[in-house]
Amino acid sequence: MSRGLFDCTGKVTLVTGGNSGIGLGFARGVAKMGGDIAIWARSAEKNAAAKQDLLDAGAGRVETYSIDVTGEQNVIDGYAALIADFGRVDCVFANSGRSAKQHALLDMPTEEWHDLLNLNLHGTFFTLREGARAMVKRAEAGEPGGSLVGCGSLSMFQGLAGRQNYAASKGALGAIIRGMAVEFGKYGIRANTIAPGFILTGIGGGGMEQVEQMFAQRTPLQRAGRPEDFEGLGAYLASDASSFVSGETITVDGGYMVRPM
Repeated sequence: MSRGLFDCTGKVTLVTGGNSGIGLGFARGVAKMGGDIAIWARSAEKNAAAKQDLLDAGAGRVETYSIDVTGEQNVIDGYAALIADFGRVDCVFANSGRSAKQHALLDMPTEEWHDLLNLNLHGTFFTLREGARAMVKRAEAGEPGGSLVGCGSLSMFQGLAGRQNYAASKGALGAIIRGMAVEFGKYGIRANTIAPGFILTGIGGGGMEQVEQMFAQRTPLQRAGRPEDFEGLGAYLASDASSFVSGETITVDGGYMVRPM
């Protein structure tokens, strides 16, 4: 049964870090449109809860895998398992990442610089590259198409004091995505970046009320973002409705970037 313009029936979407927060919101949007979903994340308990959430939302099929994307071979093996289970991948949302631990560049240990980039940049690159390989192989067999999506941030546009490693990872991601849009367009594969503003994901733990209030006051829509704000975008980017959208960075920030100073 068709679900309209954003129908994802028969399409397989991989979401890394997809058992909570923005990743789960994106996946839930795909699920509501009948898509099949693969979740890569490391917590078995959260994976199980996410799987049930997505099945309840309407997903055709959901499988979860414990994959550490910082290991290149882990990612390669993860795709082998995914293709064995589903037979294909149509959309990849490379969402796994973390925030910076240090708050002063002059005090940032070299290990912190490299550790964050290993996840946010290198893990994302491995995920997108292997997704592109699977999509190109399918295109060469006669079925073009696919959607590659990276999770950026507003630090792609603004200076971020004390968290330059985080900003570097997101800025580099934007360049990678734009290059992929150019390189793989001939296969019908599109590549885009989502740049979230301040989103309440629960990662910050308690004591976030003041931070939420501060961002709400500075945001034209006068609230912080929530994971469910990514449901519609997930359905859009995974479906054929976005088939002529590529090389873009889509901000999801309640108007934060265009507010008067």
